[in-house]
Amino acid sequence: MRTLLYVFLLCLCTACELDEQFDPNGPSIASVLNNATPAELNLLATGIEADMRVGYASYVTATGTIARELYIFDADPRNTEDLLGKEELTLDANTFYITAPFASRYTVVKVANVLLQALDNTTLVTDAEKAGYRAFANTIKAYMLSQVLDMLGTNGIRVDVADPENLGPFLSESASYDAILGLLDEANAQLSGAEFTFTLSDGFAGFNTPESFSEFNRAIAARVATRAARYEAALDYVNASFLDLSGDLEEGVEHVFSTNPGDLLNPLFKTPGQSGDQLVVHPRIIGNATEGDNRLDKFRQREQTAGQDGLNGQFETALYESATSPIDIIRNEELVLIYAEANINLGNLEEGVAALNVVRNAAGLDDYSGAMTQEALIDELLYQRCYSLWGEGHRMFDLRRYGRLNADFLPIDRSGDDVFTQFPIPLSEGI
Repeated sequence: MRTLLYVFLLCLCTACELDEQFDPNGPSIASVLNNATPAELNLLATGIEADMRVGYASYVTATGTIARELYIFDADPRNTEDLLGKEELTLDANTFYITAPFASRYTVVKVANVLLQALDNTTLVTDAEKAGYRAFANTIKAYMLSQVLDMLGTNGIRVDVADPENLGPFLSESASYDAILGLLDEANAQLSGAEFTFTLSDGFAGFNTPESFSEFNRAIAARVATRAARYEAALDYVNASFLDLSGDLEEGVEHVFSTNPGDLLNPLFKTPGQSGDQLVVHPRIIGNATEGDNRLDKFRQREQTAGQDGLNGQFETALYESATSPIDIIRNEELVLIYAEANINLGNLEEGVAALNVVRNAAGLDDYSGAMTQEALIDELLYQRCYSLWGEGHRMFDLRRYGRLNADFLPIDRSGDDVFTQFPIPLSEGI
């Protein structure tokens, strides 16, 4: 996928501010907002997809560290100090582990808002084509906002950021979920009768028409509703997605990478065995694994134990084979687990177990044989999510919605360490 020098140098944004800038390789902001051509609109759509990948690694690794899923062993001590609460340290509101994912998510929101504004001021595309652009922009906008809300938790988020001079307030967590799900529903409605005249990357193969993109939209909505513990809504959303209990669990939408000039490499790929800049698997993940689980091939045993700052691990990430391996945005395996979780929480225990067995069997494990109680099945669900979705930015939020993101359920690796439940609002927001 090409990373384009499109319209605005938005990657320089550090908060919710947008300065008008001119790119000699593309049109000015003013020209895009005044009767934009299809080529200009397509450039914006491509830029939205490209920039979704920026900052994603920080979202995954910072939250994964807090959830005791992995360690980041590199040259920055804050990855093993701040994120683990070493010696009573707290999370810094002006440090990369929150500012990078925050700014990059809102950068994509900015581009989406510009695209939406441009559509209101052009006569060069049809109404059906406008609906297609709007549905795409609103879906990705909601997805980006959901990741910010994941990190900020009860702090809530700003949803209304279209006017940099008049930013909307931080909404409550519940109102933020309402707004994100409302935006996803609006986007899904826009897909009815829409046309896609823009090109998405190979990461959206099979989901690049209005009809199939709707299934992606519903999948993201199912994830968001699950994070909000709104299980009736989650079940409705997931049933309208590309969920397939008997299908390929790997089917889904991906971020793609390449070695093409100007493009990005997979930021979560790590060279095997290197001594620095490595994602080390938390020992509890290895210690709690079930023998014969084929998901353990996500972990590679090191020849020498990795250690840093009083922490150590014998296994490192093997989740990605190369620097151009794709990263899943959402896949059928997660949808099956969402379906299981919703059913379990709604009291449909047998249906929940049937879905859990789909995941267990795919991992080479026998059917579930434990207690048929909601409490036991939630334990089983969280266990399966841990190994199916390891290193993909889920564990912190899985534990949090069940009240398990604390020292009662997670190990304290060093005396004085802490378990944080959310990130602070970045200092740049002036809150």
